[in-house]
Amino acid sequence: MDLTYIVFTKHLEGLDVPQLIDALQAIGVQGADLCVRDGYPVNPDNVSTALPEAARCFDDAGLCIPLVTAPGDFNRPDIDYAERYYAALGEAGVAHVKLGYWHWQPDTPYWTQLDEVRGFMEGFQALSEKYGVKTVIHNHSGASMGLNACAAMNIVKDCDPQHVGVFADPGHLSLCGEPVAMALDIVRSHLCLLALKDLVHQRPLSITQQGAPATGVVRMGQGFVDWPSVIATLKRLDFAGPVSFHSEYSGEPVESVIDLARIDVRFFTALCQEGEDHA
Repeated sequence: MDLTYIVFTKHLEGLDVPQLIDALQAIGVQGADLCVRDGYPVNPDNVSTALPEAARCFDDAGLCIPLVTAPGDFNRPDIDYAERYYAALGEAGVAHVKLGYWHWQPDTPYWTQLDEVRGFMEGFQALSEKYGVKTVIHNHSGASMGLNACAAMNIVKDCDPQHVGVFADPGHLSLCGEPVAMALDIVRSHLCLLALKDLVHQRPLSITQQGAPATGVVRMGQGFVDWPSVIATLKRLDFAGPVSFHSEYSGEPVESVIDLARIDVRFFTALCQEGEDHA
């Protein structure tokens, strides 16, 4: 498999661009899934200048930025900074941008909401075609309109896979998705990236508590993800592209996130190598 290892920089908050570069080199990856949100060194306010400059710094260090993760509410093509955001991505040579999320609302029929989301995707596809940046949606458990593979394909199936793709997340699929081999096959036509993390459902403290079970991120290999099936399926599909280590160890100091991300990389690499040895 021809994989590009990148790390989601959300949980490296507080680091400037040179420090991010140092962190990624310490983890041992090839680049960043760069979080371009408020509170980060590159954000929607400065994206036009800061993102191309960050891309140059990364390139000088032998690193890349194949993916930018947009704010969680970046889910409409008419948001006031959308055009500027995509233009900066194109100038910086970023290949993919991950959108925010749409959440199902019980007071409106699902299919009505889906039609609206599909309309938004038409606008995003136009931006992608104009600036040469593929728009991707991330399957996310809970009441997300793209919570699993079938739901994600409901959103993107009429989009051109040259411009719109699926950012598959086996962690979230393990909570509310199809078997991972089936899920990745469902989105095969639009599959372009993978998010790597492991998740569990956390039981409520009391049987009287209301609402859905909480979701918890755990170390890779300690959650619900069937990692051997993930790797076998990627090989079967001849997947080539970026895989983003999410390393969402919130509450940990940045130094610990870096250490844990390094362990995640070793875990996944060892499993890939094991698969090669048994091929």
